[in-house]
Amino acid sequence: MNISTLRRAVLAIAMASVSTAAFCQDLIARQAPVDRRLRAVDSVAIQRAVDRDINTDFSSDVYNSWVTNRAHPYKHDEVPETYRIDLRGFCMPTPSRNVTSRFGYRAAFKRVHKGLDIKVCTGDTIVAAFDGKVRVVRYDAGGYGNYVVIRHNNGLETIYGHLSKQLVEGDQIVKAGEPIGLGGNTGRSFGSHLHFETRLAGEAINPELLFNFPAQDVTCDFYTFHKNDSGNASMLLAANKPHNSEDAIAMTATHFYKVERGETLASIASKLGLSEDKLAKTNRMKSTSRLRTGQILRY
Repeated sequence: MNISTLRRAVLAIAMASVSTAAFCQDLIARQAPVDRRLRAVDSVAIQRAVDRDINTDFSSDVYNSWVTNRAHPYKHDEVPETYRIDLRGFCMPTPSRNVTSRFGYRAAFKRVHKGLDIKVCTGDTIVAAFDGKVRVVRYDAGGYGNYVVIRHNNGLETIYGHLSKQLVEGDQIVKAGEPIGLGGNTGRSFGSHLHFETRLAGEAINPELLFNFPAQDVTCDFYTFHKNDSGNASMLLAANKPHNSEDAIAMTATHFYKVERGETLASIASKLGLSEDKLAKTNRMKSTSRLRTGQILRY
């Protein structure tokens, strides 16, 4: 093979290589928009699946019904014996720190006040405490006035009463911190305020076990609900009927203590002027039980 022929062969090989590389790059370039479209489709599909799971769960392990015309459609036998409530991802329903009426038995009316009254002005924005789905938006002339009930994935249902206006509709999905109403003085109310309830399967739980309004924070990351507990409305009502039982007396506990780092039952009992055994019994604990920082005790 002479020099000229060799040069032509080398040139042909080089040209073929360049053509192949260009062809491959062209294929990659043409494929890129397809890949982007596929990734976009995958992302949309994944997000829809996530949203579908979020939007349809709403504590199916607690509730088996979705009633939109009543705030309290549950029976006592539907309440779980114990349930761990996740309080993370919360938002205080109002920035107001002024609690004007607490949860507890009212002897004058022979009934339990099943929530907290927080001072707000008419027109103040009220927001959802957790992500959830609006179950009830109604008016109750003899009680809540304009009110909203929201069911949350942590098992709770929150109730917002005496609103001047509701800003959401039934079956609407809401995020923690999203406006759901305006403060007001509707229904059975003697001054503008927010009536705020926290319930599990209809059982009213003292909101101060979960929320600290003066500190604008939750009391802990997780709260364990017990059906027969002094922080529940039905137990407070039962405890205020005539009785001789020591257990029933223990249920009348209406004071709460938040455990600080390093504290024990013995040190807390001494601080509160109680016996360690009594404090343990009131909280259904053993004297050797270890306490968690932020845990709520009753006394």
